[in-house]
Amino acid sequence: AAMSSFAGRELLNPANVMEASYDAGTTLQQDNGLNFLGKEVDTGTTIMAVQYDGGVIVGADSRVSTGVYISNRASDKITAVDDRIYCCRSGSAADTQAVSDYVRYFLDQHRMEYGQPPKVATAANLFQMLCYQNKNMLTAGIIVAGWDKEKGGQVFALPIGGALMEREYATGGSGSTYIYGFCDAFFKPGMTKQQCEEFVTKGLCHAMARDGSSGGIIRMAIIDESGVERKFIAGDKLPYGPL
Repeated sequence: AAMSSFAGRELLNPANVMEASYDAGTTLQQDNGLNFLGKEVDTGTTIMAVQYDGGVIVGADSRVSTGVYISNRASDKITAVDDRIYCCRSGSAADTQAVSDYVRYFLDQHRMEYGQPPKVATAANLFQMLCYQNKNMLTAGIIVAGWDKEKGGQVFALPIGGALMEREYATGGSGSTYIYGFCDAFFKPGMTKQQCEEFVTKGLCHAMARDGSSGGIIRMAIIDESGVERKFIAGDKLPYGPL
């Protein structure tokens, strides 16, 4: 049988990594409790971004799930596409990584051609083009946020279909549904940097407490004219939860 060799098992179907060669001869497909290994890696997530006067704060949980199995409990869903432009990724991990890699590549070319840093809107429009033109093949919900010298801090939401909406703040991922009430109640325009940081932290905490696909630690990035400050809050230091 093809499945009895190492190459047949592990290389042709990496999901069989947990099976030994003596399992390979069986013709019946049994449920051995390892079916989750064949599922696509999903960032089943909570992501958030909010702008303030002079910059933006982006935040995300760190849980990556493969079905019911947590394949990474400390991942980084906040990805740089330029020095002061970041994206928060939700949906399929493979899809969002591929799309953000493309955008980073395009922005690198753009910067070399024009000799100055790209605008946040430029990055957001590149994401929008990729997500809309390939909408039948992608599962990617992305928030683009950053700072440029033209408009300062900006936040763009790119939900699954490939729409593009500029917002004062945006949330996304499976956990965001649990905190619409929190965000509506506690967001107010013109918050300070400290208030925005607290808003993101508490929003993510409540989503992580309720949503099974979100959890772990909180990662944040504060982006302004001076650059990027990275923060992280450990799972046992969260202001709320886990339940």
